[in-house]
Parts: sequence; C-alpha cells; structure tokens
Amino acid sequence: MKKELKKAFGELLAEMKDKALAEKVVEVWADCAKEGGWKNFDELCEIPFTLLTPTDGVNLIEHTVAVTKGALGIAKAMISTYKKVPFEINLDWVIAGGLLHDVGKLMEIEKVDGAYRKSYAGKCARHPISGAIAAAKHDLPLEIQNIIICHAKEGEGRPQRIEGVFIHQADFATFNPAVMKEKGQLII
Repeated sequence: MKKELKKAFGELLAEMKDKALAEKVVEVWADCAKEGGWKNFDELCEIPFTLLTPTDGVNLIEHTVAVTKGALGIAKAMISTYKKVPFEINLDWVIAGGLLHDVGKLMEIEKVDGAYRKSYAGKCARHPISGAIAAAKHDLPLEIQNIIICHAKEGEGRPQRIEGVFIHQADFATFNPAVMKEKGQLII
C-alpha cells in the first residue's frame, strides 16, 4: 500500500525538503489503513471524505490532496506577497499536516454491508485525536500533532501553529460547499 500512497501523494511529497518526514507521512497512512481494516489502496479511494453530508463521489484521498494543495497555496501566497511575513511558515509542516489532517478517518470510518458508517473506534475518538495519536506513534513532531488535532472543532480556542490555520481554512473551504449544496444554500 505504501507504493500507491507515495504515488497518490507524490507531487506533494516531492516538494518536501525533509524526506524522512515525508516517509513518515506515508508510514502513518499505511499503519492507519491497516488498523482501520482497509485491505488495499483501492478501498481507500472509495472512502467518502465525510459522513456528515453527501460528497458527490469525492473520496478521502482526493479531499486530502485538495486540502493540502489549498493550504500550501495560502502559505505560498503569503510568502510571495508580504514584504515581511510576521511569523515563520514551515512548508514541510503544511504539507505533512495537510496530508495527515484526516488520516484518523481511516480508523473512524468503516464499511459494513456496502455502506460507510462511524466505527466503534470513531465513536471513542474523532479523527483529529486518533490521527494525532498515530502521528505520535511515529515520532512526528509535536507541531504536526498540533496541526492534526486543531484542524477541526477540537482546535477552536486552542493555541495553534500557523500551518494548522491554513489547513483548517482549506479543509472547511472544501467541506462547507458540500453542506451548503445539500441544504440548497450553494448558488450554482
């Protein structure tokens, strides 16, 4: 499965300067897939990116790449536009955090009788928590763990890395339109 994950995330992993961190990102994905009971990469490509609203076929892998590219775009826009960026932005952490922000969903979601639902593990710990725990098991930096935990509601009001702010914004920029469409609030 690592080979397919490296291919799916290849463009983003290639941008990372810290190749050891890039390798750990793939290892976390592979381990979470195994722990979640997913047998192969094709199964990962069928997991909807959320159970909260219809996804119109957008899967978890596509969502992960889109969020990471969006967050990276925000970071690069600030770096290239601001005369002086008022804080450090670690682009490797943007990429690693973006690729790992929803990795806990591999344990939070299960497929039973052809339908996706929240697993028992998902009922016990939402994906930001299980994803951060998985990152910690692989000795990823605390900053990456913070990004994973704080990308969703668990991060509201908490100290956060700037990279996590970018990922949060990119994540909700991809999630909110799906919710709005379902409610008839998205102008199309």
